[in-house]
Amino acid sequence: MSTRITKIFTFILLSLYTSAAWAQKPLDSYVADALKNNTGVREQQFQLEKALQALHEAKTLFLPSVTMLGSYTKAAGGRTIDIPIGDLLNPVYGTLNQLTNTHNFPTLENASVLLNPDNFYDVKFRTSMPLINAEVYYNKNVKKLAISLQQASANVYKRALVKDVKVAYYQYYQAEQAVAIYKEAEKLIDKNITVNESLLRNGVRTSTALTRAQTEKQKINAQITQSENTAKNAQAYFNFLLNKPFSSEIVFDSTYSPAGEMAMDLSSGDNSVSGREELQQLRLKQSMFDVNKKLQQSFIIPKLNTFVDLGSQGFNWKVNDKSAYYLFGINLEWNLFAWGQHNYKVKQAQLDINTTQLQYEGTERAFRLQLTQAMNDYNSAVSNYNSAKAQKRLAAKYYADQFKAYKEGQLLYIELIDAQNQLTIADLQLSVAFANVQIAKAETERNLTTYPLN
Repeated sequence: MSTRITKIFTFILLSLYTSAAWAQKPLDSYVADALKNNTGVREQQFQLEKALQALHEAKTLFLPSVTMLGSYTKAAGGRTIDIPIGDLLNPVYGTLNQLTNTHNFPTLENASVLLNPDNFYDVKFRTSMPLINAEVYYNKNVKKLAISLQQASANVYKRALVKDVKVAYYQYYQAEQAVAIYKEAEKLIDKNITVNESLLRNGVRTSTALTRAQTEKQKINAQITQSENTAKNAQAYFNFLLNKPFSSEIVFDSTYSPAGEMAMDLSSGDNSVSGREELQQLRLKQSMFDVNKKLQQSFIIPKLNTFVDLGSQGFNWKVNDKSAYYLFGINLEWNLFAWGQHNYKVKQAQLDINTTQLQYEGTERAFRLQLTQAMNDYNSAVSNYNSAKAQKRLAAKYYADQFKAYKEGQLLYIELIDAQNQLTIADLQLSVAFANVQIAKAETERNLTTYPLN
């Protein structure tokens, strides 16, 4: 049974969004422009590029690094080492001079050597590379996950932008429709004024009806002005999302009608939120905390590095075959005891994992609720649209009948005004209902993550 429901649900969604695809080409083009030019999207791309560069940086930590090091010291005073050369050799030299009857063996002074090297230089190139280092390995894994996390963040922003563009698009449509409806109402008022002027000239009516018609025209003019201002604001906001000049023209596909919209099946909607990028973000965060836990557990693994120094050192800036040298070495660091410090860090990492899991479960339930509400709102919007169409048809027929009766003198003008207001309200309600269908669809599409971002 569940398989059958899933197939029906999938068919409905495919039908819904396939039918919208051919009918909303201008809107799809605007969405593509927004995904390309919106400043927020571009900022997200910069952050993604930054994450990629961080991964490249992490990979270089496995490779050898070459560093030039140099030092020069000039010293005077300080500690010394006393070497009693004179005391040791002068008696021997004196005996030798007596035996040889010469002065070939001089008298030596005791030496005192400074511990601090004076006029001494040391210049070398050090090549070092890690052999065993768990931190480097896990750091690379964290950077990989950070890229996926940033991509998910970018997609979250893009999906919100797609919805905002579609909502703004139909809000602009609604505002423009309001202007057009009020202008049509103005034409009806002008027609009424013409009829009342004719009836007044023929003595059939008094000037009261004409005055009332002129008053209604002033009201309509004020509503037109207000609606035009609303449309300009909606146009500016829509173009703001696309990063275009605020007064850029907006093309609307008037061929599309939601008359064929189908109600959505709510029975399998709870299983359709797994594609939300917000949930993917939480899964990635949990993976990052898991890597951090493994890092803390790896404290028992020793760190082993190797290095080679190639350089020259000596006094008085002498450079020769004796000053050149090389030095090879291996460094070992093994943390054997730290009063349980790493165990506490492991426990903290596990608590981070548990917290993220609870966040995931709570967020998933919230998204399921949002999806259910969005689908209910969509079904309600479709029903309201169909009802508004019927009301518009009846209001148009009612006004035509009332206007005919008024011309024949069988109706009070206030009754004609009421019929006209009902027609205007029906037109406005129909445009609002149309926009609400599209807005509800955009909201449902956002919750289902069905719009292709690439």
